[in-house]
Amino acid sequence: MVLTARSLAPLLLILLVVAAASPASASESDHTYQNNDHVTLWVNKVGPYNNPQETYNYYILPFCQLPGNAAHKWGGLGEVLGGNQLVDSQIEIKFRKNVDKDSICAINLDAAKVKQFKDAVESSYWFEFFIDDLPLWGFIGETDKTNENRHYLFTHKDIVVKYNGDQIIHVNLTQESPKLLEAGKSLDMTYSVKWIETDVKFARRFDVYLDYPFFEHQIHWFSIFNSFMMVIFLTGLVSMILMRTLRNDYAKYAREDDDLETLERDASEESGWKLVHGDVFRPPCNLVLLSAVVGTGAQLAMLVLLVILLAIIGMLYVGRGAIATTFIVCYALTSFISGYVSGGLYSQNGGKSWIKSMILAASLFPFMCFGIGFILNTIAIFYGSLAAIPFGTMVVVFIIWAFISFPLALLGTVVGRNWSGSPNNPCRVKTIPRLIPEKKWYLTPSIISLMGGLLPFGSIFIEMYFVFTSFWNYKVYYVYGFMLLVFLILIIVTMCVTIVGTYFLLNAENYHWQWTSFFSAASTAVYVYLYSVYYYYMKTKMSGFFQTSFYFGYTLMFCLGLGILCGAVGYLGSTMFVRRIYRNIKCD
Repeated sequence: MVLTARSLAPLLLILLVVAAASPASASESDHTYQNNDHVTLWVNKVGPYNNPQETYNYYILPFCQLPGNAAHKWGGLGEVLGGNQLVDSQIEIKFRKNVDKDSICAINLDAAKVKQFKDAVESSYWFEFFIDDLPLWGFIGETDKTNENRHYLFTHKDIVVKYNGDQIIHVNLTQESPKLLEAGKSLDMTYSVKWIETDVKFARRFDVYLDYPFFEHQIHWFSIFNSFMMVIFLTGLVSMILMRTLRNDYAKYAREDDDLETLERDASEESGWKLVHGDVFRPPCNLVLLSAVVGTGAQLAMLVLLVILLAIIGMLYVGRGAIATTFIVCYALTSFISGYVSGGLYSQNGGKSWIKSMILAASLFPFMCFGIGFILNTIAIFYGSLAAIPFGTMVVVFIIWAFISFPLALLGTVVGRNWSGSPNNPCRVKTIPRLIPEKKWYLTPSIISLMGGLLPFGSIFIEMYFVFTSFWNYKVYYVYGFMLLVFLILIIVTMCVTIVGTYFLLNAENYHWQWTSFFSAASTAVYVYLYSVYYYYMKTKMSGFFQTSFYFGYTLMFCLGLGILCGAVGYLGSTMFVRRIYRNIKCD
């Protein structure tokens, strides 16, 4: 039987969905043990505590390893992208069997090893282990409080495991027995294990890792309430002002008076959005690019909504890399939306090169992320960090894009061109473009675009603090209900602000509203990026070229997606508004 690309695509899709739905595990898939069953202690990574992305293989430091071929554990696509590399420590741990004190191995220190350990201690190196998919953390050593030139290495690991029946509920690691680092010494590395019974249910075992006081602080609740009140006020204000203003405009434009003096006065005083009815539906410049970014933004909006809902339902924060895997799979599955929206928009404006539009819509955001990721990956490879993405993982991601995302985008483009691609503009486009008069500086497209992102940013910047803190400061983000509310608030505020900006622009007799509405909403990402600069210098202790590159590289990737998403929402909202107001006037 010959396997073709067409036959492999459904199989790959099924495997990806299964991988995203359940955390992978080599020997602990059911999380149940019998007495004296072997329990694996997995060593994962080590790195400077203040630089979360600067992580290395645990054995990059000269820790001793037990003889034999240690098993490796691959937990899925998201786990690899998260810089995880689990290796069996080969330490003997039996279920419900205490170990008072046992030797792991001995480290014979020489000058090179002492220097490595000292540099690591000075940089506050921490490590991460796993037992039954539960993490353990600890620092490798400490400095003498009275003499900073004396460095100590912790040589004893005291492990406490709590269990309920045949399941492990909680693990804790305490570092003990600090020994002075001196060349020529031999350090005996030891461990102990203590098992304690608990009545905590298995379903609640991750609660200990959730910082309830931080995420459910009153400030978080107040920020949501304030944003919600701002939405009510803003939507009410926009509705009242626009409806009242538009009602007066309609009355003026619809007035039929045979009085010559009145007609002359109206002709001399008439100005506003009605005068550009013959140009307002003129195809924008760079139509291919606009169609691609609007289609991509619509896809990203649906993607974010879908992932948030899945995170609320499925507790994705529990599994290592589950969020990243879900994002990749859902992005591929929602590519139909990108093709449908971009294809329909391109055809509505008379575009002929629909294949070019489809290719750009399918590849724009992935290739932007690939470009940033390639630079960061090169840096990670140079440093020898676990943050470097293996070539095999790149191939898997490319296959997902080539055999799932791209075909769905193609299908969406074809459907969009045929179902929603016919031009149905309320007003006919004139042959000769109208000259745009000079207006006040604050009515120019650049100022409207720049100011348009302030209110949307104001509605989300408190949530940005919690998101940034969870990603860059070792906290588990779990309040996806808050995120859902903030996301919906962002959508509503972005639409309202963009509609107001579009009305002001058209009233200034400037009919270049398409790109202005997009950039007016997309400028939210500019303010988020500026906030990230403030957060980096004021809220973190990150340092070094590696971590700085990853911080601003990841943030740039996030802000590009946010800008495209908000821009698409703003454009689509303005499109509905423009079509609605010009449908009710008499076009010559």
